[in-house]
Amino acid sequence: MKTSLSRIIENIKVAEGIYKMTLDVDTKPVPGQFYMVKGLNGDYLLPRPISVHDYYDGKLVLLYRISGHGTDMMSRMKEDTEVQVLGPLGNGFDLEAIKGKTAVIGGGIGTAPLYYLAKEMKKADMDIYLGFKDIVYSIEDFENTGHSVTVATEDGSVGTKGFVTDCVDYDKYRMVITCGPDIMMNKIIRTCVDHKIDIYASLEKRMACGVGACLGCVTETVNGNKRVCKDGPVFNGKELILSE
Repeated sequence: MKTSLSRIIENIKVAEGIYKMTLDVDTKPVPGQFYMVKGLNGDYLLPRPISVHDYYDGKLVLLYRISGHGTDMMSRMKEDTEVQVLGPLGNGFDLEAIKGKTAVIGGGIGTAPLYYLAKEMKKADMDIYLGFKDIVYSIEDFENTGHSVTVATEDGSVGTKGFVTDCVDYDKYRMVITCGPDIMMNKIIRTCVDHKIDIYASLEKRMACGVGACLGCVTETVNGNKRVCKDGPVFNGKELILSE
């Protein structure tokens, strides 16, 4: 982990409100890790946590959604602009533990960190499920990993109409990996517990520091409160205390 300046190679709009930023970064992250990113012009004070979408040849790719002032300012940054990056941060996916037939289920911008995982696990017996409300993005990235890809949209504009959680035959899988809205992941975790399936969830939380100092991203687990930035963002789903 280190703080450094990085040059923006590309920062492009891929869908309404969704952007892909490519940075010059020399340290290879583990799938599931994230970076804290901050501009140098003072337009926003706190860095923003962005999960790793891809990494190749010294290039870090971040797929992010405009969700406030900071990410809006990020979307306006031009090629060759320097930004401050801190990372890679957090505990990513344990690739050695991914064995047997695995379902990877992403919802909305929660699909972002799952592509790098699917790409790094090309030889795994893995099926990908991607769920969106109406606007879809980066589906081609997942299709290029060689894994089976199922897409669901709530409005039926692409793929199956409905919720992605309803597309999964859980009895086929030994393990499930998920990232997305809490309501989606909670349903998946409960289903996996009922079916006695191993489940790992990558949590999304607002973060101020990214290193566990501010305690702004605490989540409840059966082993006490854990910091998503430091102890996660990837957790064993069976350890999480779910909201109703």
